[in-house]
Amino acid sequence: MTTPHGTSHPSPSTPFWTPDPVSAADSRIAHFARRHGHDPLDYAALHAWSVTDLEGFWAAVWDYFGIEADTPYDNVLAEERMPGARWFTGATLNYTHHALRRLRPDAAAIVALDEKGASYEVTGDELRAQVASVAGTLRDLGVRQGDRVVGYLPNTPHAVVAFLATASLGAIWSVCGQDYAPQAAADRFAQLEPTVLIAADGYLFNGTTHDRREASQELARALPTLKATLLVDRMGLSWPASAFPAATVTWQEATERTEQLHCAAVPFDHPLWVVFSSGTTGLPKGIVHGHGGVLLEHLKTLGLHSDLGPGDRLLWYTTTHWMMWNLVVSALLTGATTCTYDGSPAPHARPDVLWELAARHRVTVFGTSPQYLLGMAKFGVTPSVHDLSSIRAIGCTGSALPASAYPWVREHVGDRVQLASSSGGTDVVSGFAGSAPSTPVWAGELSVPNLGVALAAYDADGNPVVDEVGELVVTRPMPSMPLRFWNDPDGTRYRDAYFTAYPGVWRHGDWITLTSHGSVVVHGRSDSTLNRNGVRLGSADIHDVVERLPQVAEALVIGAEEPEGGYWMPLFVVLAEGATLDDTLRETIRWAIRTGASPRHIPDEIHQVPGIPHTRTGKKLEVPVKRLLQGDPAEQVVNPGAVDNPELIAFYARLGAERQRQLAIRTTTA
Repeated sequence: MTTPHGTSHPSPSTPFWTPDPVSAADSRIAHFARRHGHDPLDYAALHAWSVTDLEGFWAAVWDYFGIEADTPYDNVLAEERMPGARWFTGATLNYTHHALRRLRPDAAAIVALDEKGASYEVTGDELRAQVASVAGTLRDLGVRQGDRVVGYLPNTPHAVVAFLATASLGAIWSVCGQDYAPQAAADRFAQLEPTVLIAADGYLFNGTTHDRREASQELARALPTLKATLLVDRMGLSWPASAFPAATVTWQEATERTEQLHCAAVPFDHPLWVVFSSGTTGLPKGIVHGHGGVLLEHLKTLGLHSDLGPGDRLLWYTTTHWMMWNLVVSALLTGATTCTYDGSPAPHARPDVLWELAARHRVTVFGTSPQYLLGMAKFGVTPSVHDLSSIRAIGCTGSALPASAYPWVREHVGDRVQLASSSGGTDVVSGFAGSAPSTPVWAGELSVPNLGVALAAYDADGNPVVDEVGELVVTRPMPSMPLRFWNDPDGTRYRDAYFTAYPGVWRHGDWITLTSHGSVVVHGRSDSTLNRNGVRLGSADIHDVVERLPQVAEALVIGAEEPEGGYWMPLFVVLAEGATLDDTLRETIRWAIRTGASPRHIPDEIHQVPGIPHTRTGKKLEVPVKRLLQGDPAEQVVNPGAVDNPELIAFYARLGAERQRQLAIRTTTA
């Protein structure tokens, strides 16, 4: 295996942002550090302890957050091997108990928001009552410990209640958004053989009500193991209940019971939920996480790294099928209020609606994606017209956040706000690197590896390197690593996914640089690395530069090996409104890449395209597009149900067919 050369990230000598020393010293991570004999402002020393003494660190997290176990643990880490680490053996507990225990009775536990600006609150007492009622309904419908309950739902409080009720029983939850076609949802849920489906009548997006009643019926018919479907009246549409293959219960009926909530005491590693891979190249993989691992990992991430606690409010734009939804729900673990949001992040009628809602509801941590921040800048949105004084941090994840976004946030949100870029994955339903209230920020970099994450960059020989690009690896286990993949009884698919490159070490599939000042730079997926004349380049380094240009809305670079041994590296660009891809703009793009990355990064050709295909969680489909351009049949390359715009797959397939025709002519006439 080789690693890319010439793409290390030149770090600036001084940070873009530094924390206020008084605020940093009063943060939860500082309290945690002091409690265990560490300098509260020396993050590097705290992190070193967290990865050299795994048992001491995770026991400290357990104690700091007051985990309430029905049965105490025998050992923190009985076996350290990867895969197969065994955490907190002997302990029994329940995630739902911890999600509800710190909520104030009359204060908002959930604030429900939508793109029209409407809102309502669910108090702590109301949330407990609804969870207890739905749990009782599920129990009466035959749901038992270990059974699966699935949701076809938008990001509203209904999904949160349904998940917590499921988990309280020791049953296993899985959810996807209703923008998934019924067959795409069934590709995921049918693997689980669920007992109950919970489906909404529709959702709101960009000013349009999307009626999903027929889609819900089609999905129910594709799940032969269902005993019942709970019907959520989200948009006020009338349900044709008789069309469902099994019994139906309305959401109102499910939530109007008077019940006492009893949370089943389950083992630490009892399955909590199944989250799915994107499924772009085959059937989505079901990734199973446990009650205890998620509980500890999310308390660490949200309570220490994000400094969330009672009185805070988290608004992070997500859909129910992105792992960020799981983290949004877990804000409840800290006693903070979580916000759900149904709709487009930037609807045409009011593109700044998320900022407006953040101001109105006094959000303290605002979360989004790089594309959202870049889009706000290009569209000329000015968040500062709203009172954003409550926001202390902006979280950003989903892809690498380019350095160009940092000054915009400082100018339009506030110079006191920490821009906290992070990187992780559905695989661990958490982060590998991010920031903390006590850490500085370098533009274009993730401030630090997260606590408890033994992060390293490996070179081609499997040696750790600093200030050089290498493979992102994790050398010691994390509690939220998957218990297993669904329907993978001997663990073969799980081992093949992460542990074949370096036995006993987790390889995630990203190129990163660990800098000498302790930060992390993400260069893009290592399985889509460009290789020009033996020099391997990170695609994110090109995307970063090109997408800074005001004329370019989005970019995708591909490196395709050709049959006669050549290498073709085209750049595809989606232009901003009013821009034209003429010779002048092409030269502007080439010059930006030459000066912002290197001459090696300049593409062979630049083409305007109608769009860039993504997974439904917003990641660019670099490898599938590469295969399409190499002439592979679309049906063998990508599952259209896993793509945000399936029509684009046909577009790139046509480009690939034409490219292969040209190559054939060239070969024939040579």
